[in-house]
Amino acid sequence: MSKCFSFTASRDWFYRYSFANAGLRTSITDMGEGTVVHCWVPRSQKDTKPNLVLVHGFGANAMWQYGDHLRQFTARFNVYVPDLLFFGQSHTRRAERSEGFQAECLMRMLRAHGVERASLVGISYGGFVGYSMAAQFPGAIDRLVLCCAGVCLEEKDMEDGLFKVQNLDEAASILMPQTPEKLKELMRFSFVKPAKGVPTYFLSDFIDVVMCTDYVEEKTELIRAILRDRHLSDLPKISHKTLIIWGDQDQIFPVELAHRLKRHIGESAELVIIKNAGHAVNLEKSKEFCKHLKSFLIDPMRNQIERVDSHIEHY
Repeated sequence: MSKCFSFTASRDWFYRYSFANAGLRTSITDMGEGTVVHCWVPRSQKDTKPNLVLVHGFGANAMWQYGDHLRQFTARFNVYVPDLLFFGQSHTRRAERSEGFQAECLMRMLRAHGVERASLVGISYGGFVGYSMAAQFPGAIDRLVLCCAGVCLEEKDMEDGLFKVQNLDEAASILMPQTPEKLKELMRFSFVKPAKGVPTYFLSDFIDVVMCTDYVEEKTELIRAILRDRHLSDLPKISHKTLIIWGDQDQIFPVELAHRLKRHIGESAELVIIKNAGHAVNLEKSKEFCKHLKSFLIDPMRNQIERVDSHIEHY
């Protein structure tokens, strides 16, 4: 195969085309102080539709994480797919690295587009940001989906051996692979059955096009900020209707953290454990993942509409 052909770039172009074809456009929100947030937003926002925000995690960019699910929701929601700070076209010159600051920036961006309330899906690190949004802006979040998001982890979990990595430096090198070997390691951590025999040039191409080699230091700081001085007793309680989705063989955030999160939120949370799935459950079990999202996000909306219609017919 010619080295000048990039399958990854072609796939990336396809996702951009599919996002545009689904009625989305790219938008840049400049918040001042060197903070810029990029987001895919509806070309035509409809007041009759509820809003849905899809927040990515580390790894492949937002298009690759949600590209296969987008069409399931654009017919029923005004869909927003943002780049978190230091991913895609979003960045800041400010020193803040917490998920709380990420949440604040997403909220400001959404309000700039006239969005005051939305349901939110957060994958992995995106779930940390989504949880923070629900805690900081409880009236702005309707329903919340947290997928393999170790929100309830504690700093001592690293010392106690809950994770398969020894320290944060090792975790960062895996979550932000800069070599084909490290990308293979990430695949082994993320999938129960990772693809085998993938050519080195393809892995290098994927790193260059999708994983991106920009902002490595800043992303490392984001990872450090997740764990620094983190205690479950300090985690705010939320009361939103929440769906927790986890792969039963997650090696990055072990399934113990799913049960811990369910206990922390309480009765308003529903926990779904998907069998034979790892951390990348949204990709490895795409159809099952999407089925649970639709059941949680769309069916209650459909039932509400049916109740209203029934009420109108009664009169």
